[in-house]
Amino acid sequence: MGFESKILSREISQIIWERNKTVGTAESCTGGRIAESLISMPGASGYFKGSIVAYVDEIKERLLGVDATLLAEKTAVSEEVAIEMVKGAIKALDVDYAIAVTGYAGPGGGTHDTPVGTIWLACGTEDNITTIKLEEDLGRDLNISNATHHALQMFLQFLHDTEEVKIEE
Repeated sequence: MGFESKILSREISQIIWERNKTVGTAESCTGGRIAESLISMPGASGYFKGSIVAYVDEIKERLLGVDATLLAEKTAVSEEVAIEMVKGAIKALDVDYAIAVTGYAGPGGGTHDTPVGTIWLACGTEDNITTIKLEEDLGRDLNISNATHHALQMFLQFLHDTEEVKIEE
């Protein structure tokens, strides 16, 4: 894990810990790297509950509850599926927040309409989900690393944007 990802993970862990919340991941093309980044912080067991590596559609359907019709119509590499993966992870892992990623890391798997390097990231709560689409093919290793880093950045920004207000009594 790179230095920047470690810094992001540390800040994420502090915020989640302070809020007394939990997080999990649903990962396809990153194969668990986001989870690996999150658990790199000491005390991660206090807020990180788990990850589902849903590398194939069958697992996205069975474990995350992604609708087979949606997968058939939009393909697994779509914003809609990334959103459903967040919702499914929140339910399956019983967490407050989830981060999801689905895409084509390469070198194969892409199509004319959705080429290699297309990766959808999503994060949030059941009622508030944000997404980002990556579209640059940097080669498999860098695509996975880039997606992991962007997912952590996106989640940290989400946490900052949804800062909980503490009411003084």
